[in-house]
Amino acid sequence: MEYNLIPSFVLEDIVRFRRRMASSGIPEKITDRNLLIGTWNIRSFGSYYSGWLENTGSPKRNLRALAILAEAIRCMDIVAIQEVRRETSGIRFLRDEFLGDDWGLLMSDVSAGVCGNSERLAFLYDRRRVHPSGLAGEIVLPATRSGDPAVQFCRSPYIVGFKAGKEQLTLLTAHINYGQVPEDRLSELIALAEFTAIEIRDRSFSPDSEERNLIVLGDMNIDHRGQNPLFDAFVSTGLVVPEQILNLKTTFGAQAKHYDQIGWFMDPNFTLRYNDNAGVVDFTGSVFKELSTSQMSYRISDHFLLWVEFMTDRSVETIGRALGLSDIQLAMPDPLEVVPD
Repeated sequence: MEYNLIPSFVLEDIVRFRRRMASSGIPEKITDRNLLIGTWNIRSFGSYYSGWLENTGSPKRNLRALAILAEAIRCMDIVAIQEVRRETSGIRFLRDEFLGDDWGLLMSDVSAGVCGNSERLAFLYDRRRVHPSGLAGEIVLPATRSGDPAVQFCRSPYIVGFKAGKEQLTLLTAHINYGQVPEDRLSELIALAEFTAIEIRDRSFSPDSEERNLIVLGDMNIDHRGQNPLFDAFVSTGLVVPEQILNLKTTFGAQAKHYDQIGWFMDPNFTLRYNDNAGVVDFTGSVFKELSTSQMSYRISDHFLLWVEFMTDRSVETIGRALGLSDIQLAMPDPLEVVPD
């Protein structure tokens, strides 16, 4: 991004936004060491206004907003994005003009029907750090036991495989139907939990599986984590949400909402090394300060970026095994301290 070409009032937004990202604990991206994965519902991400100042008409998302979105996304290696619309000029301009050629974009087809809201699911990824494995598709639920067609998701979850060095991972992003009341969300959450466990997880046991290291992430429209029927449904088949994000709200408002989730199955087939580091970027009041929170949400979003960090540096483990250290020794904070000075 050519910051010298950006108006000063936008640069001030960017400075304040960077402070919020730093306070969230987002680590630096270090080649051959870590992998940063995020999920972000970017509100009604469709067309954009090609000016830095406010548009008196529609759309309200302008170049100022896209510059701020890019600041957060470029701190990640992969970001799953929900609420991309049928019109994709906004996300394409974000990638082409603000992120640049080092970034790739993958999108699902448009979700048809009233509850689909003409939405797509998307991934933006840093090509310098990761690349697609070749796996990509939308989830279609199998027929019922009686052979009848299953009721499908309003917005078909989108699954894509990636490779980061020698690590292979599979990301499945979803935007669960909100419905009129929370109970309306249960059927899709249960279907998602069962499908990921029975279909995808079971396939991952094969040595030539394409679906290794499955991570489920997105806007699950779960009001609260913990003792909550919606959250219980999400984790009912073994998905684990990191402790570090259990109490982090992911939307605006005095009452904490935990709509956005990141989880995976804790079993021997999940070989990515979670770094016990995760967070959320709460940018409330840092950008578009002259506008109300509601007005700002149509420029940036009404959701926050949720992220987790995995480690790709396995050198300590490799050296330890070459030295004959046991699994117990390798689990120590510094397993190589057994080597004398």
